[in-house]
Amino acid sequence: MTNSADLASVYAEQGYLVIPGFKTAADVAALRQRALDIVDAFDPGEQRPVFTTEEQQRHVDDYFLDSGDQMRCFFEEEAFDAEGRLRVDKALAINKIGHAMHDLDPVFSAFSKGQALRGVAAELGLKQPQVWQSMFIFKQPGIGGEVRWHQDASFFESDPITVTTFWFALEDATLHNGCLWTEPGGHKGERGVLRERFVREGRKAWMEQIDATPWPAADSRQAIPLEVEAGSLVVFHGLLPHYSAANRSDKSRHAYTLHVTDAASRYSPRNWLQRDGTLPVGGF
Repeated sequence: MTNSADLASVYAEQGYLVIPGFKTAADVAALRQRALDIVDAFDPGEQRPVFTTEEQQRHVDDYFLDSGDQMRCFFEEEAFDAEGRLRVDKALAINKIGHAMHDLDPVFSAFSKGQALRGVAAELGLKQPQVWQSMFIFKQPGIGGEVRWHQDASFFESDPITVTTFWFALEDATLHNGCLWTEPGGHKGERGVLRERFVREGRKAWMEQIDATPWPAADSRQAIPLEVEAGSLVVFHGLLPHYSAANRSDKSRHAYTLHVTDAASRYSPRNWLQRDGTLPVGGF
């Protein structure tokens, strides 16, 4: 690994790092298989989205809001027809699993912790890392949805902002299957402002705009694709704008993410995800 000064310098300048070969092929295969096992055991039951009634939408929203200390499966929006029936097999219909596998599942826990991750966090200035959330993202072939431009600090606001994303490529991420796009340096200067904040009050949560700074233009040179090979780790700053296109290819783009803040910062009580003493937030 590059020395700490080099890593910290590159990260401070561009707002992200790509570390190839961070995870072994065996590590990646084990996590992917465990995710498939979770999906196989998942019974949608009443959680199957049916987009016809407000009551059903409230049920789906509650399913999300209560997932901070659970392992729950969420469907791709395009997995259903107009009548709410699955258009594809369940294994090809799940958008993601979230949000506490790193604490609840032994395979995910082993992948999400260890000296290597502690080392990267320390080199980037996270003195007391707190891992709030884990997500296994499937980016399914043909129906993998677009993720619009956003900043992860919108969901994990703290004072000062310390949220850092650890994004692991579990398959090769390419332009064809919906790789990440980002804006190098977009986390600092005039463009390094928090544009939106996802806030929660009781059983309701919503996105509020707090700054009108525009997102990178699709036809400009501001944005670049991050094509990376399986096993790579991409780390990016919470204020760094990023996006991924829909996956219209015949290949999935599995990835796994961890969202981490520094305990030295004040985690906002208005963030959607909170932890209590039943499952306290931990580190690497």
